[in-house]
Amino acid sequence: MNKKDKSLLLVIDLQKDFINKKTYKLPNKISKLIDSNTFDYIAFTKFINGQNSDFYRKLNYKGCLTKDGQNIIIDTKNSKIFCKNVYTALNKEFLEYVHANNINCIFLCGIDTDACVMKTAVDLFENGFNVKVIENYCMSHSGKKFHKSAIKMLKKLIGKTNVIVV
Repeated sequence: MNKKDKSLLLVIDLQKDFINKKTYKLPNKISKLIDSNTFDYIAFTKFINGQNSDFYRKLNYKGCLTKDGQNIIIDTKNSKIFCKNVYTALNKEFLEYVHANNINCIFLCGIDTDACVMKTAVDLFENGFNVKVIENYCMSHSGKKFHKSAIKMLKKLIGKTNVIVV
């Protein structure tokens, strides 16, 4: 990266309704990663569900319907939060933020590796971004089997060198 290029840690959907016995260790790990001051920028995504959404109507997913369930469960330290009602974080607001801040490399962590993390990673890759998924800072609330399967797919879809362990 040259001097003006910056890195972003994008924390995906670290919300109360996604925390269970399979993901409960992740928030503390991600807090420590944030506190390491490794990245120039930190941002978060927040999934907002609704009774008219396909997630609710077609998938019968009833999480993230309430403000309490939607809450990001670590201190965001006034970082930018991108609200979304789809799997991907890639939208106009996010693109404007990345370009305005000269962000060159986007690191992804959070929940769910097999859904929002994967979709965001593939979308960023397909749009020419330097994207890295931090394998050991992601998890699926459906369990390790789903996480590992998603990591395997991500290595195929965005390249082995773009799925990292730190």
